[in-house]
Amino acid sequence: MNESEGICVNGGVINRGNLNRLKGKMKKAEAGEKIVIGFIGGSITQGSLSSSSDTCYAYLIYKWWREKFPKSEFAYINAGIGGTTSQFGVVRVQEDLLKYEPDFVIVEFSVNDENNGHFAETYEGLVRNIYRNGNRPAILLLHNVRYDNGMNAQEEHAKIGKAYGLPCISMKEAILSKVISGEIPVQSITPDDLHPNDAGHELVAQTVIEFLEEVYTECSEVEVLFGNGRVPEPITANRYEHSLRYRNDNCVPKCCGFKKDTKKYEKNPSIFQKGWTANSINDRIMFEIEGTGVAIQYRKSICKPAPVARAVIDGKEELSILLDGNFDEDWGDCLYIDTVAEDLEDKVHTVEITVVEISDKPAVPFYLVSVIGSR
Repeated sequence: MNESEGICVNGGVINRGNLNRLKGKMKKAEAGEKIVIGFIGGSITQGSLSSSSDTCYAYLIYKWWREKFPKSEFAYINAGIGGTTSQFGVVRVQEDLLKYEPDFVIVEFSVNDENNGHFAETYEGLVRNIYRNGNRPAILLLHNVRYDNGMNAQEEHAKIGKAYGLPCISMKEAILSKVISGEIPVQSITPDDLHPNDAGHELVAQTVIEFLEEVYTECSEVEVLFGNGRVPEPITANRYEHSLRYRNDNCVPKCCGFKKDTKKYEKNPSIFQKGWTANSINDRIMFEIEGTGVAIQYRKSICKPAPVARAVIDGKEELSILLDGNFDEDWGDCLYIDTVAEDLEDKVHTVEITVVEISDKPAVPFYLVSVIGSR
């Protein structure tokens, strides 16, 4: 018997939103048309600590669609990448998810983003990109939670959900409350107080599926269109919706010591490829980036010592930041993003990155994954 059997996890819905898109996709599936089910998020979406790719919450929800509507053909797109935030999500969502024209999308970054205005803004940019996609996907916002301290970005993320009329489902309400009461022993659903095991993934999926079942029973009901189908006005400064990722396949920076990485990693195309490596002190690379914001994406490695670089915008010391390639965690190398500036004049800016610290025997080279321009 599965450990999650017999546990009721209702009560996780903190915003029902407007359900016309979702009901429309269910009717499309019922008519036997092809449906694409997509997910974007961090390690929980990727399936971290599930025993297989078929036991993570994302696949279980996809499986519900497939079994609920047996006449339809389904496609499953899992764009989860561990250790990443919505700031990276907004810049990769087209390549990793939207190009497949999804019909239903779950967004899950509430334990990766911090609960502040910066990540409310990057999250809104991500949601807006999905919302305005030509296939008009139905969107559901999923708020996972840390089970040791209850921390997540739900407060800021739920504001976006409410403003855009999107359903929001909270594991803080559905599962953490039962952990606190003792109804669910925390060790039975997560070994590290964050990532679910198979039983935990099933509870997350069950919470969403209960909501989907409820919506399905209401499919004959018509709701008032939210914003007449148009994208609502942003509620943040929205400086991340139109972000561009500069990599070695779409730009030619000036290099002195930095080398293009030409290796290909087919398992996950967004991790540590199409970037540049540097192995020596004073190796430099310079970009011309258009926009009002600049962020640097690089590898933080558990293999130490790793090099340290410095990024400078427009030659101004006050617009500089150290990029330390040493990672203090132990779960693996991280696709890390440092925001250098987000209130620049809207024009072309120079971004110069220089290796400033390196050991005589570095364990790994400095790996620059991309430079991100936002506006």
